[in-house]
Amino acid sequence: MIRRGFTEIAEGQVHFRTAGTGGVPLVMMHASPGSAKLLEPLIGAFGQHRRVIACDTLGNGDSCVPGTKDTTIAYFADAHLRALDALGLDRFDLYGSHTGANIACEIAIAAPHRVRRLVLDGVSLYAPEERADMLVHYAPGVTLDQNGSQLSWIWNFVRDAYLFWPWYRRDAAHRRPLGLPSAEELHDKVVEVLKSARTYHLSYNAAIGYDKEPRLRLMGVPTLLACARSDMLFEYFDRVRALMPQAEPLVTNGIGKPAAFAETVAAFQAFYDRA
Repeated sequence: MIRRGFTEIAEGQVHFRTAGTGGVPLVMMHASPGSAKLLEPLIGAFGQHRRVIACDTLGNGDSCVPGTKDTTIAYFADAHLRALDALGLDRFDLYGSHTGANIACEIAIAAPHRVRRLVLDGVSLYAPEERADMLVHYAPGVTLDQNGSQLSWIWNFVRDAYLFWPWYRRDAAHRRPLGLPSAEELHDKVVEVLKSARTYHLSYNAAIGYDKEPRLRLMGVPTLLACARSDMLFEYFDRVRALMPQAEPLVTNGIGKPAAFAETVAAFQAFYDRA
């Protein structure tokens, strides 16, 4: 069973989901936009064998907003570490996807003594011109108005990210082949983004602007560098891998279908189970 709760840091309350007991705790960090709700299938699977904790990043889901305008990835990593301190977690395994992977990188660099093993699932490596374009167009702030335009904008934003990469280039050349998820999954993700309409873009733009190339070279903890073939960030996989020759690479079939989900979870768990 997945349970929910809050812990407190200086900025306010941090919302988390948790499952399981025992073992080395596994801390999971979600992608943008959305919240740790998007990780519930993985939380449930890993929670069958150990304690799992997944916090909503500040300014996302049900967590408090950041306490500074200087919202860098280093700031979000520090906030996560303070939330884990408040939860009484000292040493743990770590998983991060997309934005969560960026934050996980900074946590592993800042506190390598606390991270036993790390899975990075989907890591981008944008060229300077890509980064500049995405910082302008990918995750703009949302204006709330009495006509509810924010509702339709967020629905289209979340939906189109499944159909195009990047989502705002809606032409055949940028079409993704996946199609849409179920109506339930799409609805849940939209609701999570709506909760944080005022602030969702802060962590997203911090991730887009994060210059990973010099940071990845500093990674010292045992790392599994993973990416699904269907992930829009798969195009960067080989370049990221070249920056982390010590990391173990893994290309997966994702988690969208039951067989692929079971295969991916088993591969991640086998990595975590090593002494």
